[in-house]
Amino acid sequence: MASGFDVIGDVHGCLPELLTLLTRLGYTGAADLRLTAPAGRRLVFVGDLVDRGPDTPGVLKLVMEAVSAGQALSVCGNHDERLGQALSGGHIRKPSPRLTQSLEQLSGESPTFRRRAATFLLGLPPRLMLDGGRLLVAHAGDRADLGGSQRGEYNVHGQDCGELAAFGHLRREDWAALHSGPHLIVSGHSPVRQPTWSGQRGTGEALNLDTGCVYGGALTALRYPERELVSVPARRAYVPSRLFQKV
Repeated sequence: MASGFDVIGDVHGCLPELLTLLTRLGYTGAADLRLTAPAGRRLVFVGDLVDRGPDTPGVLKLVMEAVSAGQALSVCGNHDERLGQALSGGHIRKPSPRLTQSLEQLSGESPTFRRRAATFLLGLPPRLMLDGGRLLVAHAGDRADLGGSQRGEYNVHGQDCGELAAFGHLRREDWAALHSGPHLIVSGHSPVRQPTWSGQRGTGEALNLDTGCVYGGALTALRYPERELVSVPARRAYVPSRLFQKV
C-alpha cells in the first residue's frame, strides 16, 4: 500500500505539462506513458483529465495504464463523464465545442481504445476517501449532508450559481464554507491562479488544485502527507481566459 499520495489537479488534456510534473515528482517512464512510481507513492487525479487541451488521447493512455498497473487512482470530473457518455453513444450532458475537439482527437484511435476509454471514464468513482479517512478527493467538492446519488452528482458537477464571476468563469457554490469535518478535501473544477487553502487543519480544511493549466496557468500537485505543493507552468494558453492573462 502507498504511504504517500501525489494528488494532481485538472489536467484537461495537457499531456506535455503532465509529463513534466510527473518527472518533477520522481515518476519514471512518463515519456513512454508507462509510469513507475517512487517507492511508497501513488498518483491521485482530481478529475477532468480530458477536453480543451492538446492531447486528450495521450493523457487517457497514461492514466488508464497507471490505474491498471496500480500506480494511480482517479475520481470522475464533469468533463470525464461527458466524454465517456459521448464515446459510449449515451445521452450527453451539456454538449460543447470542447467535447467535439476531444472526439476529433480520439477519432485517430482504434475503436477498441475508444471503447476502453468510455468504460474507464464512466467507471471512475465520484470521490475517494484515503489515508484512513483523513483525505477526501472529489472533483467539484463535497457536501456530506447530501445522500446517495445526490452526493455523487455533487462530487462530479458541484452546483453552479447561474452567473459569471469577475473574469468570465462560472460562479459556483462555496461548498468549502460548509465543510466542517476533520478530513482534508482536495478538489479542482473551479480555476484559481494559485492553489487555494481554506478552513483550518482538522476543522473544515479544503484545497483547490485547479490552477488553470489549460488556460495558461500551471499544473499543480499536492504531495501528501507532506503537504508540499509542486507546480509546473503551462507551455501556453490552450484556451483563452481573462483570469490567467499575463499582466
